[in-house]
Amino acid sequence: MIPVSIFRDRTVAVMGMARSGRVAAEALAAGGARVLAWDENPQRRRAGPDRIEFADLSIADLRGVEALVLSPGIPHTHPAPHRVVSRARSNRIPIIGDIELLMRSCPARTTVAVSGTNGKSTTTALIGHVLRTAGYECDVGGNIGLPVLSFDAHHDLQVLELSSYQLELTPSLACQVAVLLNISPDHLDRHGGFDGYVAAKERLLEAVPRDGTVVIGIQDPTCRRLRRTVERRSEPLVVPVSGRAVPTGGVGMQARRVVAEFRGRRRTIADLAAARALPGAHNAQNACAAAAGALALGVDERAIEAALLDFPGLAHRQEPVGTRNGVRFVNDSKATNADAAARALSCYEAVYWIAGGLAKDDGLAALYPVLPRVRAAFFIGASMDAMAAELEERMPCHRCGTLDRAVEAAAALARNEGCDGAVVLLSPAAASFDQFESFEHRGDRFRDLVAGLGDVP
Repeated sequence: MIPVSIFRDRTVAVMGMARSGRVAAEALAAGGARVLAWDENPQRRRAGPDRIEFADLSIADLRGVEALVLSPGIPHTHPAPHRVVSRARSNRIPIIGDIELLMRSCPARTTVAVSGTNGKSTTTALIGHVLRTAGYECDVGGNIGLPVLSFDAHHDLQVLELSSYQLELTPSLACQVAVLLNISPDHLDRHGGFDGYVAAKERLLEAVPRDGTVVIGIQDPTCRRLRRTVERRSEPLVVPVSGRAVPTGGVGMQARRVVAEFRGRRRTIADLAAARALPGAHNAQNACAAAAGALALGVDERAIEAALLDFPGLAHRQEPVGTRNGVRFVNDSKATNADAAARALSCYEAVYWIAGGLAKDDGLAALYPVLPRVRAAFFIGASMDAMAAELEERMPCHRCGTLDRAVEAAAALARNEGCDGAVVLLSPAAASFDQFESFEHRGDRFRDLVAGLGDVP
């Protein structure tokens, strides 16, 4: 853990005591702060270190509180500020997140920060894998994996996945390498529309110093515009990346090979045909972005190649979880929007697709081009009826309601139809919170259900 001593002998409030919030409260207490903490879930309000006091922050006396550390999942602007946020603002209390505590506590650390609508978890993990393969000691976390204040206090290199929510709560963000993969509509309710969402992502690019590097995807119009904006500043090096071609001065794909063409020479980094955990065009861009970030840090090209080829992949991101009766089962529970689900669907030819949950505002249009790959869809959750009604003219649709019914029905139909290359794919295109605690909980349940299927003679 990294003790946060910047608030020693002062009072800090922490709202939200899930993983990152609890670690933040403990790190503040370890650094000598008095901590007032609260969570609306009674199960999370359990005893911590002596300097953590649990008090309902919507009614507690906030006089003398120096900062409010807010869970990124709690609204602070749109659709409406949480009542604790409103109270903090009325008392002129700064509102920050745990990433901000890390930045202020460890300003000398070298930071690689990754964001984007889709692919950021894979790219973050991939960069961390490359660095560790090359012999670097580094921490990987943020929106993925470890809460940042649980990092090793002795390391001086970190790779952070940052969501748009986290970026808004980190005014002191500084990163030597910033990776922005793509931007498509997502979380629009939390940002007051697409412009607000883009503005949150743009904070990442503003956090790079003159001698830093911006790695930016150029496969969507918004990122292409942001690339031009950064280039006009004539300060950090800008490295464009693409999974479709090799951009001038950047890193891209040529016949499934990752090719770098910047800093004066062109060279092949790796042949992704041998990278089993990186299927599809979207992962090609992720691999190019990871290679570009590693090259910017001076990592040896052969180490990058080795790491790309033996990357094990991520849980809940196109994770193979079993084969039954010749049918593969793939867990892509982290695909919580239509664009992410479309990327997964594009990787397979005969898909029995399980989708649904808590719908987002981005709609389903991004899925239309890849729906010919879907043999049948099996819908669950709160969005079941709406998704089926929109898509039933394009493919067979089954209203299953729950994940266990969907897995059973998809497995049976895939087995009976006997298509070559059949895949039962959980790629929900929706959030999980209507039926599950998180996308991880949903993916774990899918994995368990597949394990319980067995083979049918």
